[in-house]
Amino acid sequence: MKRLTLNEPPTLTAEELIDDFEFAETKEERLKLIIELGRELPDLPDQLRRDEFKVQGCQSQVWLVPEVVEVEGQPKKIVFQADSDAHIVKGLVGILVMLLSGKSPQEILDFDLRGLFDTLKLEKHLVPARSNGLHSMVRKIHEIAVSVR
Repeated sequence: MKRLTLNEPPTLTAEELIDDFEFAETKEERLKLIIELGRELPDLPDQLRRDEFKVQGCQSQVWLVPEVVEVEGQPKKIVFQADSDAHIVKGLVGILVMLLSGKSPQEILDFDLRGLFDTLKLEKHLVPARSNGLHSMVRKIHEIAVSVR
């Protein structure tokens, strides 16, 4: 299979994310953490900043690029790359990518993002437009996972 790029994102577990958020006590510290997580994403090559990879329903521009990786005898995995032109949104999509990239479609669909967001009280710190954008990103990831299954 031809690879789109070699820029795979770092990984992050839900437990690591929860630990990081526990140290960020104020809204400002949590938003700073989100921005810092976005900075960990590899740069998205310009040739992948295409309309077909844009997430609809976000006020900011968000690109989410899936790549299906197949290894004989193993379930398909989806590797994601992402970027945004807004720092906080880049951090939000970065969190999703770091949590879900490299997982099988079923693992992605089974991952309890709602429960994690509730544990982190993530949406409490987001304005409604960003919260809606986050839900649009999750929907897009789920659509991709369903299409790959």
